[in-house]
Amino acid sequence: MLTEAQIDAFVRDGSVRLDDAFPRELAEACRQILWRATGCDEHDPATWTRPVVRLGEIPHPLFREAASTPALVAAYDALVGPGRWLPRGSLGTFPIRFPSAEDPGDCGWHVDASFGWEEESDFLQWRVNVASKGRALLMLFLFSDVGEADAPTRIRAGSHVDLARRLAPHGERGLTLGELAGNGFAESAGRREVLAVGAAGTVYLCHPFLVHAAQPHRGSEPRFLAQPPLLPRIPVDPWRVDGELSPVERAIREALAAPAVSAAPSP
Repeated sequence: MLTEAQIDAFVRDGSVRLDDAFPRELAEACRQILWRATGCDEHDPATWTRPVVRLGEIPHPLFREAASTPALVAAYDALVGPGRWLPRGSLGTFPIRFPSAEDPGDCGWHVDASFGWEEESDFLQWRVNVASKGRALLMLFLFSDVGEADAPTRIRAGSHVDLARRLAPHGERGLTLGELAGNGFAESAGRREVLAVGAAGTVYLCHPFLVHAAQPHRGSEPRFLAQPPLLPRIPVDPWRVDGELSPVERAIREALAAPAVSAAPSP
């Protein structure tokens, strides 16, 4: 179970890190599946010719197992609410990053889209609204050890607050990813940066509005990560009157209720 301090930190900073969220041995078994899917040879760096290889959904039982350990189920319940989320049958897409001097071309700050892909093929037209329609959590599953040189995801702690305030005037329709990216997410530029590092089996559970970015791989071993959403069974509702606010909902509600303040500059 998450502690009260962890939940409060999630509401304030927008993420919580779970060490040993799934077994290291399971991470290794999943990594072998991913190696085969990349078409690269684990033991021959000469085959690692691209800075990033993106893999689609892999509905393998081992990935379902990794997403549904008792520790993670308890954390989903704690952050989203019991009965309010849908179990994962897979782990979404896998951006596998390889050591490379080449610019991967995908390292801009962004948030992940919540809805709109059903009717719009242009990724930049997918949308996010203040109630986080279609997404309860952003999740980062580490299937390899990730240190500071191994292309860890960069996270702007507390940036979910800035995004909630930016989305609020736009109601149910929200904004497209293109509109959100128009100012480079300048409202969160002063936020403290956190790196999603950890041992294989670590999971970062993040608020859907958390601003984050990839970065080039400067280490020596490829980084294996999954970045699935946790989908809501019951829509996220920051103005809920029919039950207790979840921490995801509470973070949005508190962001809109509190006066805006300038983010502290990064050290």
